[in-house]
Amino acid sequence: MNEQPVPTLLEWIGGSAALEKLLGVFYAKVPGDPLLAPVFASMSPQHVKHVAAFVAEVFGGPKTYSEQHGGHANMIHRHAGRALTEQQRARWMHLLLECADEIGLPSDPEFRSAFVAYLEWGTRLAVINSQPGADIGGAGPMPKWGWGEVKGPYVKR
Repeated sequence: MNEQPVPTLLEWIGGSAALEKLLGVFYAKVPGDPLLAPVFASMSPQHVKHVAAFVAEVFGGPKTYSEQHGGHANMIHRHAGRALTEQQRARWMHLLLECADEIGLPSDPEFRSAFVAYLEWGTRLAVINSQPGADIGGAGPMPKWGWGEVKGPYVKR
């Protein structure tokens, strides 16, 4: 039996370039979105690359974000005091998933299950950590996300 190794989520999505494309398309739509525009009004020109590097690392890629931008603790601190709402979180999720479909990211159920699970977890954590007075002192290690319960991509049998 010739078993192929299970790819990382980053490999399955199409690498860092696919994440940058996804986030580029997404953040290009944000200024016209009444719920999200205020949150990202002062976004740096490097925001897309930084977020892509973060997600790439979480999905099994190089430790670029940790080595160059301070890892998970820095990402947590980027959300501090922003008082994100559940409506903003839900809109962020919805728009990002629309963009994933628009650019043709993998739509197999195994990948989308892992992808959406991470986005749900991460955005809910962002809302919690963005509230005034939130204790963000122990931000913890960089998350590592994989296939979860499905143990790999869908393979038609």
